[in-house]
Amino acid sequence: MVQILEFALIVISISASGVMSPGPLFTANVVYGLREGSKAGIKIAIGHTIVELPLVVLLGIGVLSLELFPEFRNIISIVGAITLFIFAAIQIQKIFEKKEMSFSNQKHGPLVAGIGLTALNPFFLIWWLTIGLKLIVDAMVIWAFVGILIVFIFHIWMDFSWLGITAFLTSKSSKFISNRNYKILMIGLNGVLIYLGISFLTEIFY
Repeated sequence: MVQILEFALIVISISASGVMSPGPLFTANVVYGLREGSKAGIKIAIGHTIVELPLVVLLGIGVLSLELFPEFRNIISIVGAITLFIFAAIQIQKIFEKKEMSFSNQKHGPLVAGIGLTALNPFFLIWWLTIGLKLIVDAMVIWAFVGILIVFIFHIWMDFSWLGITAFLTSKSSKFISNRNYKILMIGLNGVLIYLGISFLTEIFY
């Protein structure tokens, strides 16, 4: 019992570096959270889980080969950057299409964003292929295959809590934001996505 509690503290402490770091997923969470509140955060977390769980399991059973990592990282970086540019362009276009911002026609937007911005985020993959992989190995040494699920459970609840809470707080703050300032905020947030997309590419070519 003491051993698993100690391991839980280690996983939680290390996971915070990935869960709470600013990035595409967090930025999208703020964008959707402004309109949908905590529901948007939960949907994004579910989309994130759809990608993260298979990856963790694959790492645990050794299907992914680290020998292919450099090429795989470059491909994901390029596709991820393109995805961020498209996502930002669509959101900015919607800002100027209507006076009243609405995500009513994007019911599954947060879920899709959670899947896409997780699967195509090279930094997410790098985290699991380095720091996360170490946690998986340590867990499997102690609990064998069950260790994979132990690591995932201790990690994933933080994603749901962080994304849900930040989306909720964002929606509350939106009540005090005028339509003009809201548009400026949205442009700024999507500008961050464009910057992150550029940073993905510079990681490859510079």
